[in-house]
Amino acid sequence: MDVVKAVETYVTKLVSTPSSMKVLLLDTHTTPIVSLATTQSTLLSHQVYLTDRIDNKNREKMPHMKCICFLQNHEDSLEALEYELREPKYGEYYLYFSNVLAKSAIERLAHADEFEVVREVQEYFADYAPISPSLFSLNHMPSSSKPLYGSTYNSWDPKALDLAMQGITAVLLSLKKKPVIRYEKMSPMAKKLGIEIQHRMNSESSLFDFRLTQVPPLLLILDRRNDPVTPLLSQWTYQAMVHELIGIHNGRVDLKSVPDIRPEVAEITLNTTSDPFFEKNHLATFGDLGSSLKDYVQDYQSRSQAHSPSSINSIADMKRFVEEYPEFRKLGGNVSKHVALVGELSRLVGRDKLLEIGEVEQGLATSAGADFKSVQDIVTDMNIRPWSKLRIVMLYALRYQKTQTANIATLINLLLVNGISREDAKLVYVLLNIAGTDQRQDDLFSTESLLAKGRSALKGLKGVENVYTQHRPQLSQTLENLFKGRLRDTSYPFLEGAGVNAGLQRPQDVIIFMIGGTTYEEARTVTLFNQDPVAASNGGIVNPAGIRLLLGGTCVHNSTSYVDMLRSAAANFPPSVYDPPPESATNAPILNLNLGGVNVSLGGPAGTGVYRSSSEGVGVQADGIRDGVMNLLGKVKQGVDRIAIP
Repeated sequence: MDVVKAVETYVTKLVSTPSSMKVLLLDTHTTPIVSLATTQSTLLSHQVYLTDRIDNKNREKMPHMKCICFLQNHEDSLEALEYELREPKYGEYYLYFSNVLAKSAIERLAHADEFEVVREVQEYFADYAPISPSLFSLNHMPSSSKPLYGSTYNSWDPKALDLAMQGITAVLLSLKKKPVIRYEKMSPMAKKLGIEIQHRMNSESSLFDFRLTQVPPLLLILDRRNDPVTPLLSQWTYQAMVHELIGIHNGRVDLKSVPDIRPEVAEITLNTTSDPFFEKNHLATFGDLGSSLKDYVQDYQSRSQAHSPSSINSIADMKRFVEEYPEFRKLGGNVSKHVALVGELSRLVGRDKLLEIGEVEQGLATSAGADFKSVQDIVTDMNIRPWSKLRIVMLYALRYQKTQTANIATLINLLLVNGISREDAKLVYVLLNIAGTDQRQDDLFSTESLLAKGRSALKGLKGVENVYTQHRPQLSQTLENLFKGRLRDTSYPFLEGAGVNAGLQRPQDVIIFMIGGTTYEEARTVTLFNQDPVAASNGGIVNPAGIRLLLGGTCVHNSTSYVDMLRSAAANFPPSVYDPPPESATNAPILNLNLGGVNVSLGGPAGTGVYRSSSEGVGVQADGIRDGVMNLLGKVKQGVDRIAIP
């Protein structure tokens, strides 16, 4: 189940015909899909000499060229294509659409084709972004203009529902899978999406007429609201760190704002298919990354000596130099790219005090817990960015929502006097109301039962890579239960029609879709389960059944995009989403007030202002929480700051 190969196969097929000089026209949706699945050199090898956008009306007329259009069946793209066909700029047109094309759309295009330049119309189901072989995104970043939710956090925006249904069915068709469907019971949105996908499979039965397997594949639909912790955490593996601190958008990273950045690395590409160093290290922890980069640079330095003028002493040496030089230049560019990128990560970690913050975050996100004072110290530290303060309070509120209400109220009051606006502070309440304890079906922190606490402690004894990667996403526990055949029907029911014995069958192919966006930490979890389920589960899985996993989501979040999604969604919800949850303490500030433009923070019966309280019952971090911190940063500095590239 390799989505990169699936989309790459489609792209190769559509640019192979006709075998003459061609133009490739794309739209805003298909441009990133093609860029993730192929390269410019591959397109050139198929005689594609020009790539442009269908909505660019300033293109020159080239009647001697053939034109391939790969478009989404969206109204904007159809209108642009109609305009193109009425005034064709090329001799022939070959039309390919990324999903099922309605009969009415075909009739519209036939009516617009007055010059009879269209030679072919086909559907190629590449309606999703293949980020890596086991990760895809629908590239729907929820916002006020493109909402995910309807009027409540349990309902879909109709357009978002249709987009999700179309995207997932395209994944299924491209991989030739007709799955049974399970969904997270706590999520009405997951059930609704499952029903829509099942309806599409039934209504388009001829498209889904694949060879039957003994055990059908499984589509497991999850909801981001059941694990709000993972997207809020600082990340400590290469790919996830880049996305969290800088941002990865369709395989591209913008470094223009980095101090003293060289022009050739101001904008770079990052993908596992064409970058061998990134493929090998994209899951590596920050400390190991520094050592790997140092080795990579030293390898480049040794090769550069072999290509120096003094080493060319014969015709054979000249021939070898000419043959190897293009690859050598490519290596040099890749080394420069990763040195610049890791150097910027190292700078941001130091500037934003992420090592100190990361310790506390990991304590909050795992069974270890974190004491109130350590969170309080971060909030009151003037050298820490307001954004990090807000995240740490959100994590504390999620962790201690039912047990430390007075401390949560105190921290929110502290936010208000330490650089956080009222608009941002009330997002703590939004998060608790949308994804708090009462909205989730799973115990994220292993705090509810003695059995859960024991299981969590046992896992901790089996070893952790370092203090910054203790957290395991809730998806990890879900996958472990799936591999063991213990994913309960009561928590993850099947849609009707799955069959009476569906729960007893062990699927070989599992596609997981996360409504509300997935993360690179979860993608790493899926990759590790695909590679070695026993190691990925810390020995929890004894007899892996050879299950293949594929993860997808509405988008791929970092902490900023996740909180922005909550912010834009809450604007369409009832005003009560900004109110303190029912269990909140009396000193919880009421933030949903604005009198004549004046921000007001009311502390309830206890009055206004900042309140302090003890942190009884809060778990203390385990001994050795700082083990490896200096070594972690030291490795990176050795591997980056002190490397000199000739």
